[in-house]
Amino acid sequence: MTIKAVIWDMGGVLLRTEDSKPRQRLAERLGVDRTKLEEMVFWGESGSRAQLGEISIDQHWENLRSDFNLSPEGLEKFKEGFWGGDFVDQELVEYIRSLRKSNKTGLLSNAFSNLRQVIDQVWKFADAFDEMIISAEVGLVKPDDRIFHLALDRLGVTAEQTVFIDDFKSNISAANRLKIHAIHFKSPEQARQELEQLLEGKKI
Repeated sequence: MTIKAVIWDMGGVLLRTEDSKPRQRLAERLGVDRTKLEEMVFWGESGSRAQLGEISIDQHWENLRSDFNLSPEGLEKFKEGFWGGDFVDQELVEYIRSLRKSNKTGLLSNAFSNLRQVIDQVWKFADAFDEMIISAEVGLVKPDDRIFHLALDRLGVTAEQTVFIDDFKSNISAANRLKIHAIHFKSPEQARQELEQLLEGKKI
């Protein structure tokens, strides 16, 4: 079946930690290991609720400020250190823009309530996507089947007509279970090569 839509993950795919040193230094200053720090930001109680849209991003940061006993200025330094080594892959964004000539494109991201604003106003690549499905906006997170069905519905395509690209194996497994063509992202070059094969009608 012809591929009609390509759906991309955000963190770990389009936004990647290319330099781990700022986050590592922050963890050391706070007296925790980096894995624990990331868990608290993304997957702890506050982070999980923020990704589901149950609390705002501002409330999430306030919770972290309290957890680490930071001053308001300390919280700003926390954010700078945590995100300091992360970079948007602009070359990959341009590639996604090029796909829109013949395919629909979507973003499907477990993310906080401010992601759309950041994409639109800071990174300025909202135009790369026909639809952006952000967990905090819809109250669902990957690998929940319902968020995949929502993405397909918004793009107006079937699972068999869709490719999904993500760096988490659990999300890839969920997509495969729904008969969505899934690519486990390891590098931009690898993902693009596998995607081109699917777009050409070849199996990967």
